This record gives sequence, structure tokens and C-alpha cells, in this order.
Amino acid sequence: MPHTIVMIATSYPRFEGDIVGTFMAPIAHGVAARGHEVHLVAPWHPAITRGAREGNVHFHFFRYAPVPSMNVFGYAGGLKADVSLRAAAWLAAPLALAAGWRAARRVAREVGATVMHGHWVIPGGVIANYARGDLPLVVSLHGSDVFVAEKHAVLGRLAHGVFHDAAQVTACSADLAARAIRLGARAADTEVVPYGVDIDRFAPDPSWRADIRHRLGVASDAPLLFAIGRFVKKKGFEYLIDAAAALATSHPSLITVIGGDGDLAAEFRARAAAHGLGDRVRFPGTLAHGDVAAWCAAADVIGVPSVRDDAGNVDGLPNVVLEALASATPVVATPAGGIGQVITDGVNGRLVAERDVAALAAAIAGVLDSPDRGQALGQAARAHVARHHGWARVAERMEAAYDAAARRPR
Repeated sequence: MPHTIVMIATSYPRFEGDIVGTFMAPIAHGVAARGHEVHLVAPWHPAITRGAREGNVHFHFFRYAPVPSMNVFGYAGGLKADVSLRAAAWLAAPLALAAGWRAARRVAREVGATVMHGHWVIPGGVIANYARGDLPLVVSLHGSDVFVAEKHAVLGRLAHGVFHDAAQVTACSADLAARAIRLGARAADTEVVPYGVDIDRFAPDPSWRADIRHRLGVASDAPLLFAIGRFVKKKGFEYLIDAAAALATSHPSLITVIGGDGDLAAEFRARAAAHGLGDRVRFPGTLAHGDVAAWCAAADVIGVPSVRDDAGNVDGLPNVVLEALASATPVVATPAGGIGQVITDGVNGRLVAERDVAALAAAIAGVLDSPDRGQALGQAARAHVARHHGWARVAERMEAAYDAAARRPR
């Protein structure tokens, strides 16, 4: 049956090519493509250039900050290195929660909503739960929200209340689902729904190889190791830098490019310099999401050295994993979070233990030294995501969650 869904989120791509909350757009548009009406409620941000509507997805951005410096709620602005909340975020939170609750409640009444869908249990699930009235609640988990609930007693109690009231819970990885259940989610109503990937955008394209190397100013046959993500501890980029140093003698022409930015940018650059890597490790800064496909297609290896960091935080399922697999470029990763659910070592990629620099370097070298084997891994990877991880399949499973929530007694 068709639903009118109010989605509450704290991140959504603010403009074309934005790298923040990239998975939210295909979720919203995928659900809308199945005949539902989606109303996205999210914090206002000065970088937003979206209009009020895109097809059957409507946008409702709420303002909450009395001064510009307090616009840190959502869009990853409130987290410091993804392990703690900035002081400004604590100050802005009560204002943003109240404004989000008012906006979600108003929109639900105006559009005749049939489902409330909170993304990130903290804070989207909290806002959705208080605003929903007697509407069924669906909550989707994405990673740091569960970590924050685990680490802060008050937020943990709020999450427990949301899980108690939620009719359905979805998580992008089995690890997140298990942790949510420990926080109070009902196992019978919790389902793992991994992210999808646009296999038309992320696809093998030999023409990018020469273009990217021309941009880098290196030989067209120079081997390229690519990684991308926010510069936070759980991405494990320090281990990739160390692996690049370990490969400097056996693969002197290897160029490592780590795209992104964040609180640890200076630390990562200093680490590369301390290894004497010079321009063999490049930090191009934030890459537009539209350019990531070209870098993935041009690389010889894509590294995803994710870890469960010292504070206990870990990614759910990094977008770049599925994007890399779709690109048919061989991936060397760790099994952190949900990565082990989509990569089988030696079948459609390589998996090594977290923080094991020697194993990471050896796996990268193995792919570079055996291009035929790397090509086979890449082809198997693309076939896997084409079968199991299209965004249409994600939307179908979200629709099933809405239907189940609507059937649940109020």
C-alpha cells in the first residue's frame, strides 16, 4: 500500500556532489520511486542549495541556531574525530531537538503521514518518536548513532526508549543490529538492510586511468592505491600510510592517494612525512562524490583499512566498500563493522586483520603483482553487488519495513 513517510535525518547531501550523508538520497528517492511520498525533515545548513522538492521527495529544513556558530547539529559537524561530541553540539542539541520535533510534527499533520522514519537512533529516532503521535515508527541505524548511545548513559536511555517504541528497526550491518538489540531493540523486529550502490555510476572505465594519472602528474603506468573517507580514527588511514611506507622499496613507483579531510588531516600528513614518502602519498582533500567513481575506476587497488577504534567506534558499512566493489577494482580491506558481510576473502576481495600493517601491505602487493588475479577479484566483486546491492532492493526492503510497521497494533 502507498505510504506518506516523514523521514527525520541529520545528514543529507546538501548540494550536488556533497559527500555528507550520500546514502540518504538514494534511500529517499528509491522509496519514492516505489510509489510513496517522502517528506525529509532535516536541520538547515548554510551550504544547502536544494529546493523544496525533487520528484516525490519533499524537503523541510528547520532552523534552530540563534547564531551562525551554533550550526553544528548534523552533517557530521557535531562529532570531534567521530569519537566525542563537540561542546557546541551539546549546546545546540536542545534547540535542534525542539525545532526538529516541531517541524516533524507539523509536517506529519499537514501531509497526512502514515509512517515516521527516524534515521540514526540518536538523534533522528528521538525526534521521530516524540513527534509521531500514534504513527508507527521505523528507525534506521547507520553507525555513530549506536556508538554515541553506548558511550553516554543519558543518550543510551533515550535510545532504549526509542527502540521500545519502534515497530521496526533496520541496521546497515549485523554488528549494528546486535548492538542495537543490546540497547533494547527487539530482535524479532530488527533487520539487517545493507546499503546499495549505483552500479551504473560506479563501473569499470579504462578511460579514467590515463586521466587520473595526468592529474597526478605521474606516468600512465604508475600503480595507484586509492582510499577515501573522513579523516577519523575508525577509518584506519594511519595503517594504510604505514603500509605504503612498507611497500616503498618493493614498489617504488606506487602512488597512494587518500581523499578526504577531517580532524586528523595534519596528523596523517605528518605521518607520511615522517616515513619520508614525499609525494608518493597524496592528500587531495575533499573529493566531490561525483568524482569518486573516476578515482575508483582508475585505481589498481582500493584500500579500506577500517578499524574498531580505541573508543569502540566502528563504521556500519562504509559507502566506499560497495562503490569500490561495483567499480571492479580489487579491494583490500578489513572485516570491521559490516565489511565482512559483503567481501569474502579471496573470492571478491582481500580481507586482512585490523591494524595489521604487514598483512595489509602484503595483500596490496599481492594484487599489484598478480594483475590477472586482481582482475578476477574485481569482476567477482562487481557481479556480487549487481546481484545483491542495488538501491532498488534497499527501497523494497524499506517498503517491507513500513508495511510491517503499519500492521503492528498501535
